[in-house]
Amino acid sequence: MRFQVLGPLAVRAAEPGRSTLTPRAAKLRVVLATLLVRRGEIVSVAGLIDELWGDRPPRTAKTTLQVYVSQLRKRLFGGAPGTGTLETRMPGYLLQVDPEQLDLSAFESLHARGREAMEDRDWDRAADRQRRALALWRGPLLSDTPHGALLGTAATRLAELRTSALEQRIRAELHQGRHHDLVGELQGLTAEFPLREEFHAHLMVALYRTGRQAEALRAFAALRRTLVEELAIEPGRALQELHRRILAADETLLGPPEAPVVLTEAPQTAPGTAPVRLPDRVADELPPPEPLFTGRTAALDALGAELAASAGGCVLVTGGPGTGKTALALAAAHAAGFPDGRVLVECGAEGAPRDEARLLAEVLRRCGATGTLPEHGAELAALLRTLTAGRRLLLVLDGADRAELILPVCAAAPGSVVLATCRRSPAGVEGRTLRLGELDPAEARELLLAARRAQQGPEASGGAPDPAVLDRIVRRCGALPGALRAAAGLLPLHPHWDADRLAERLRAEDTRLGLLRRGSARFARSLESAYGTAADPAGFRLLGLLPPGPFTVPAAAALFGSGPGAAEDRLGALLAEGLLTTVPAAAPGGARFRLPEALRLLALERLHAEDEAPVLRAATGRLCDHLSTRLAAAYHGGSPERAAHPDLVRLLERAHDLGLWAPVVRLAEALTPSFEEQADWGPWREGHTRALDAARRAGDRRAEARLRRSLGDLAWQRREHTAARAHYAAALALARGVPDAEETGRCLAGLAELSLDAGGFTEAARLLDLALAASGDGGRGRYEARRVGALLALDRGRPEAAERHFAECLRLAAALGEPRLEAYARRCLAGVRDAPGSPGGLELRPGVWRLRPAH
Repeated sequence: MRFQVLGPLAVRAAEPGRSTLTPRAAKLRVVLATLLVRRGEIVSVAGLIDELWGDRPPRTAKTTLQVYVSQLRKRLFGGAPGTGTLETRMPGYLLQVDPEQLDLSAFESLHARGREAMEDRDWDRAADRQRRALALWRGPLLSDTPHGALLGTAATRLAELRTSALEQRIRAELHQGRHHDLVGELQGLTAEFPLREEFHAHLMVALYRTGRQAEALRAFAALRRTLVEELAIEPGRALQELHRRILAADETLLGPPEAPVVLTEAPQTAPGTAPVRLPDRVADELPPPEPLFTGRTAALDALGAELAASAGGCVLVTGGPGTGKTALALAAAHAAGFPDGRVLVECGAEGAPRDEARLLAEVLRRCGATGTLPEHGAELAALLRTLTAGRRLLLVLDGADRAELILPVCAAAPGSVVLATCRRSPAGVEGRTLRLGELDPAEARELLLAARRAQQGPEASGGAPDPAVLDRIVRRCGALPGALRAAAGLLPLHPHWDADRLAERLRAEDTRLGLLRRGSARFARSLESAYGTAADPAGFRLLGLLPPGPFTVPAAAALFGSGPGAAEDRLGALLAEGLLTTVPAAAPGGARFRLPEALRLLALERLHAEDEAPVLRAATGRLCDHLSTRLAAAYHGGSPERAAHPDLVRLLERAHDLGLWAPVVRLAEALTPSFEEQADWGPWREGHTRALDAARRAGDRRAEARLRRSLGDLAWQRREHTAARAHYAAALALARGVPDAEETGRCLAGLAELSLDAGGFTEAARLLDLALAASGDGGRGRYEARRVGALLALDRGRPEAAERHFAECLRLAAALGEPRLEAYARRCLAGVRDAPGSPGGLELRPGVWRLRPAH
């Protein structure tokens, strides 16, 4: 069986009479296409639902998706040899097919091997492989299949990869001397890609080599006019240098299409090889600065001052993925004064040099060296030392994450400055280090607005978005420059979106990372690269379970299932790799860490894709128990944490989905004081409804009674008296059945308070007598009965009786160790003593007030 996605979707079988098995239904094609494009990876149910229905999924979306998967299994993956497998894997589905069955796999393999041949300067092999890779394309990716977020991202990435293969094939064919054959094709490509300078450069070289110098100059003029009129920028330095050489009728351009230079030394070369030629003048070969570079004022000033003052050696710019290291380095490099030359070598890109010899060779080529360079590092270092002698160059090494990619260049160019960007400071590299993290809020908003204007055009500046909306986008992107650019990159893909709509689409955790990948393939690659080189990927994945925001070593130790010392060591390693950041400690010795938001989402995604269910269950249970203990300790210590409830409720829901009934109940109950204090009604209802279901499944009747009563308290706060009465009554029956005297008293007090609200003083008094009898001499049930008794006394105009009730509340709260209840009782007692009959506010429960008339 063969699957084809490079064009219209096609599934073909070799058996006679079954030449095509392609699904006709559009939804089935979407599911199959998404699984094929993400072959070998788990695609979440949420991601497939978003791909099928966007932001308007039907109520039966999950069931319908299961039907589609079942149909695909029966039709295509029935278990016969060569059909592949479609498995259910938490949290979605995994499709495994042989790479030879899929045209996409063949294309990516041929393209990668062609790139390797380019690095080896094997032009024939490079051209052949890229030609074969391009022949697999029958049209745009999945041109007959609707695209959602996942397929849209894949289409963008693969279109760029196809263009890269095309450019490399042409480059290799120019090396083969096929310029006559390429002129017509290049004229079409420059029309199709009017802003890609590589194709224009190839066209200029091909025209010049065919004796059409004037047309080559005209091609440059046309490109320059387009760039100036549309973007208000000039062509890059490399293209300007090519233009200058064509104007000067440089005969060396008749050779290979790399920039030839004047011979300054001619070392001995092997027979049949071209002599090495070093330039008289090193070209300024920096790429254009990042057009959306914004903010980082202090960092840019510090880096500029360091470059200006350095007489040699290394300057490092470090930071995690998406922090804008390259953009800052380029901005500083363009502003720096290095009249002898400035060049940039990409060490972290696909196909980039990854060892000393290849890196030194690439630096020499960027500086203008031509001919057949030696293969050994020592000879290459000698050439670079000769080239840089008496010169002060700026050599930018982008993505140089290892010492062996920095130290040889520093040693071979002692009078020049090496500016290296990397996620962490490589061991053994000495030099000034500038570390980047998140943008401050003002800079993040500025970058987002600049990116929005660039993506939507000048009209976007008319109606400035609400700053609160911008802040939501910034927060959901973790204030990372790369993520903010990715978010803005979604706007031209969805012209009907405004800032509010963008913020709303980024709200859901399970689809946010996919959207950001779609907005910027470059940002997606930086995230994957960071994960792919992590020394402790298992530890990184587990940290994805943490709610957003700072966390401590004990929280990580709970996740890892280890002691604090071992956890701190693992966090230190991730911190050194740029996968974590630190935040100021709340107290001495309380080191806190933060997982940048995009990396947290990546860690959670990879955790579900790579770790078995027992690992996920155990880590989630340990984290829930740790947070429950911490919240309870903070509350009883007199400082209930202002928890981020939606984030903790999401953790609670994940624990519920994993069947962790007891941890779900403990976490929900630990959150109750914070829910009450902050009156956070939505998360309170969501969390306790899940916890109530967990208590039922676990057969924990005591917990079920407590949670039903808590939902009654919530309904009472919302003035939903019918619902509150139903919850209290159900909780009362459960508490009496266990039996649980304290909960019985609390439920009766709640019912009494409802009667009091309705003016039923006699019924309220009767219920309070029952509550006091049930709860005994102490406990929370007696406290609540006394509290409602005080409110009843005040409504009856008996301040002395209310004072006695509140005094008893104060004693009970102190005995319970409940500082919040104790503070409430003190306030009420003082209010009754100071102005027992005056009109004003009456605090019914801690933080819940109502107006009352004078008696």
